Amino acid sequence: MTDPISDMLTRIRNGHHAKKMFVEVPSSKIKTNILKIFLDEGFINGYEQNEIDNKGVTKINLKYGKDEEPMILGLKRVSRPGLRNYVKKGEIPIYLGGMAVSLVSTSRGIMTGKEAFKNKLGGELICYLW
Repeated sequence: MTDPISDMLTRIRNGHHAKKMFVEVPSSKIKTNILKIFLDEGFINGYEQNEIDNKGVTKINLKYGKDEEPMILGLKRVSRPGLRNYVKKGEIPIYLGGMAVSLVSTSRGIMTGKEAFKNKLGGELICYLW
């Protein structure tokens, strides 16, 4: 697999379309950091890391609102292995009029675009989430 972050985002998107309560993805530190932000922003119910056959697996509990509407309406991967997208500290774009949460990988770790702007940090623009 060439892009594990895109794989995780796709599994979450497909899990919501299939009305699943949880999805499983292979574990990694960067995915765990991204999921922590998803949890803090209220897009998922939680996640837990397990080991199956000596391989780390993260179980993501998907969150639904009224009438079983998924809390994550859309995910857009911006920077990918074939085309990296970097932003400067004051140039973090606002997506969907500020309704979307942007994730930025900075020198101080992965954070939302708002946190990066507050801390005057730039970095790699990972994805948008709304």
